[in-house]
Amino acid sequence: MTQPRSRISQTLPESERRPLARTLAENRDITVFVDGTAVKLPDEARDAVVDLLRRLAAGDAVTVSSVAETLTTSQAAEAAGISHTYLRNLTDAGVIPVEYRGTHRRIRKDAIDAWLAAQKRSDAGTV
Repeated sequence: MTQPRSRISQTLPESERRPLARTLAENRDITVFVDGTAVKLPDEARDAVVDLLRRLAAGDAVTVSSVAETLTTSQAAEAAGISHTYLRNLTDAGVIPVEYRGTHRRIRKDAIDAWLAAQKRSDAGTV
């Protein structure tokens, strides 16, 4: 499934911000309706929606986008079933893409999945 592009909201007019801020301050129960059906959100989704609404109520524009799951090199090596050293060699060679957060390497989970799939295809072709 293709991820949608980021979307940037406009700020809310003052006449809408104040009632929203007041409602959020007074209530913990957040109900979402989709086509008239009430949907109970899991805690993580509810917290994200409340955070978005609080930012809008504060007069902020908000950007909504997806974030790919990233792994540490140890997590990525474990997920791939390879040694940490071999994984570092693969990232150094550019075989598996890597992102840096300061001096720490982060590897997207989908990059590990793609590498594993390529390994399986390669193994199937040589046997």
